[in-house]
Amino acid sequence: MKILLIQDWLRSGGTERQTVLLAHAFAAAGQTATLLTFRPGGALEPTLSPAVTRHVLQPFDLRLDWCAPGLGRYVARTSPDIVLCMGRMANCYGSRIVQATHGQRPRPAVVGTMRTGKNLPWLFRRSLRRVHHVVANSAAAKSVLINRHGLSAGKVTVIYNSLVFPPAPSARRNEHLRAAHGATPSTTVLLNVAMFRPEKNQRALVELASALPADFDWQLWLAGDGPARPACAALARKLGLADRVKFLGFQADPSALYAAADVAVHASRSESLSNFVIEAQAHGLPAVACEAQGLEECIVPEVTGTVVPHGRPDAFRAAIIKFAALDVARRQQAADFARTTFDPQRQIRAYLDLFSTLTGDKPAPPTP
Repeated sequence: MKILLIQDWLRSGGTERQTVLLAHAFAAAGQTATLLTFRPGGALEPTLSPAVTRHVLQPFDLRLDWCAPGLGRYVARTSPDIVLCMGRMANCYGSRIVQATHGQRPRPAVVGTMRTGKNLPWLFRRSLRRVHHVVANSAAAKSVLINRHGLSAGKVTVIYNSLVFPPAPSARRNEHLRAAHGATPSTTVLLNVAMFRPEKNQRALVELASALPADFDWQLWLAGDGPARPACAALARKLGLADRVKFLGFQADPSALYAAADVAVHASRSESLSNFVIEAQAHGLPAVACEAQGLEECIVPEVTGTVVPHGRPDAFRAAIIKFAALDVARRQQAADFARTTFDPQRQIRAYLDLFSTLTGDKPAPPTP
């Protein structure tokens, strides 16, 4: 099966990590996988395997995420069996791809994806109606597609995000990294791994942590990069927290951070299914997160973590203190839940079964 994955740019976000993971997994499963991006480069480009064919549309980086010269012609010329649109920009082009391949025989199945809690642009909404199928990464996202955008339930399949960084079997607490950042054995290390975009709301985590009890020894580690980072760093300095809030930059593999932290914290205002919360729990971290689409599917309430409504900072801080004291057995529950529910092999098989159905190779699988 020839599978073409489309992404505007390989920035360091969760959707882009999922795109790379899927491309690698499809190739490893014996499929012909091609990853097409609009822009060259990006933080994740060096992580691509030679087993994945790479194609870029822009002759050089125009720094325009939406510019996809020759997209329709490329898809028509290469005749993939499946076109999988990943990310907002790629999904905006779904309708054009369907149109460009209209007369092709066999005609590729164009699959859109719903991986965001943001409002959708008009082109994205139009594509949702015209593509052949849509994959939603959470039941909450599927509900939005049906109830807000009018898609039929049979046109939407839920396939959760996969663990990008499953823990090694021998993974142990990373005391060396903790010590390198000045954390003592009694320090509670709060961790967030996400791009610094306004909707990820890292500044709220800084404000929340600033009011933790004086006798609570804590550090806040913020891993990632992006346009909102300078303002967040300025806030930490203004609050006198420069020694407690650590800005760790983009991490190609954040596994070492998960092994060194105690509690995952997330205050995002817009999600569909949080990759970070999933990954953190797989490494045994309980998660304290603000309410957002799909978050309740990432967490077993009061077992692997908790979801707190926005605007309740005292409840968020109380949850941090509660889950910081979680025992080893409960942390193992978080790991078992995430590793089972978001197991990569399980999700990849779901994609390949769906693709086989769309290309007429086998009966349709049940839709969650």
